[in-house]
Amino acid sequence: MQPLFRALTGVLAAGLLAGLLTGVATPGVEAADAGPPGDGSSPQESIDWTPCPQDATAECGTLRLPVDWSDPSAETFGLAVARRKAADPARRVGTLLVNPGGPGASGVSFAVRDAKSHFSEDILERFDIVGFDPRGVGGSHPVRCSTELLDRRPSPYPRNQAQFDRLAEYNRTLAEDCRRHTGPLFDHADTLSVVRDMDALRAALGEEKINYFGHSYGTLIGEQYAEEYGGRIRSMALTANIDHSLGTREFLVSSAAAAEDSFHQFVQWCDRTSSCALHGRDVTAVWNELLARADRGEIHDPERPDQILTGDAIRLAAFMELYGPDPDELAAYVAGLDAQNPNERRGSGQPRQAKPSAAQEPRPSAAAEPQTKADPFAAVFCQDWSIRPKDYREYAKLAQAELRAAPHMRDSPRIHDGVARCIGMPDEVNNPQHRLRITEAPKILMLHARHDPANHFTWAANVHRQTRGTTVLLPYEGTGHSVYGRSDCTRDAVDDYLTELRLPRAGSSCAPAGTD
Repeated sequence: MQPLFRALTGVLAAGLLAGLLTGVATPGVEAADAGPPGDGSSPQESIDWTPCPQDATAECGTLRLPVDWSDPSAETFGLAVARRKAADPARRVGTLLVNPGGPGASGVSFAVRDAKSHFSEDILERFDIVGFDPRGVGGSHPVRCSTELLDRRPSPYPRNQAQFDRLAEYNRTLAEDCRRHTGPLFDHADTLSVVRDMDALRAALGEEKINYFGHSYGTLIGEQYAEEYGGRIRSMALTANIDHSLGTREFLVSSAAAAEDSFHQFVQWCDRTSSCALHGRDVTAVWNELLARADRGEIHDPERPDQILTGDAIRLAAFMELYGPDPDELAAYVAGLDAQNPNERRGSGQPRQAKPSAAQEPRPSAAAEPQTKADPFAAVFCQDWSIRPKDYREYAKLAQAELRAAPHMRDSPRIHDGVARCIGMPDEVNNPQHRLRITEAPKILMLHARHDPANHFTWAANVHRQTRGTTVLLPYEGTGHSVYGRSDCTRDAVDDYLTELRLPRAGSSCAPAGTD
């Protein structure tokens, strides 16, 4: 079993499913110390660049910006930034700002570690690749919360009103804890504030207009930047698009339907692919029985045989393999779990509680601050989405609708968990959903996989309808969440647009890659 599965099952067992809106796995990089909560340093207009500690061929720096853009003279924070200069200055087009998704993915890490392998040689030669950690993330004054409290998170699947109330109370307690450890930025981690940060970054870079590449949750940053500052865009390419106009039911049901559709794509792949570890079997029946056995506590983690593997953990692992997609790995994983002998003794049959490491032990001094860790997901997501099931009855109806849309995947783990993290939070949010209103921007290129497991294709179609005079939608007819590198067609479409402003013909699409 690959490390991905070990990490995911451990995460789900702890009840922490933050960050799964990202399509690129990029660990946070502490590129800059944002200072203590309430740091009152003045905003700045330029960036002092130094070689990045992770890779001296890239430059890192910090831009001080207001925590609250409605009161720019108050507290500030440090926005962590990284730049990889154009490899061929003579052919340089400009600056390409990038965001790999999230909420919670590090743009600094992407620029320093991933950009060289993600983008084509042409893009690397002709653009300064600039990544930034959105406020509250990575090196940009990360949202921090008590580790002990995070580890006590209730299940995102309450079964009655009492459990629903317990989850709501926990969310409110956690929000207060995170606010105490983070300072004022906790209440200003929304994407609209990030958009204002991004325009300040544009000015600090000395650019009249920017180019932007955003993936998954990074498309929301791009969409809202186009609304607010459309005249300051030269080009913008968005892949795996977010539809920020959706209500609670539409959001949950369409997400569940996306996961279910990708599961069916996996089943069809197994049926026609002899190398699939489940080839020749009824894959759907195998999957359903596996989840039923897991629900009865009969499946164990192959890497830790004394630990029970829940159905939720298995679904999450499958969901993440559909992101790639990596159907071979998923098939082998499901086949291995299915082969477990239910009569084999594996210890007590109860999940073993791991002893805390030395780093997790409480400090000797009772007056010492409790240990914290970064957890930006809810601070961003719950300020971007006015999604709050009011009671268990409403929640149960939504869960039933998810199950009808996804009888085999049951729901979309990342969206269900995200909504559960907002239960009990205040109704008023900084950046509520609305239809896109883009008036000044140039043509924007959108790419989206027809069978995206995370962001339903209808999201892109809906955004395109809202902005038909501004956007051009190029469907990729295959599977997976990441789009840019799926085929020559998708890569060339983005490269031609960013470098030459040459757009695909209206109504065209990219055929599935041979691995789909």
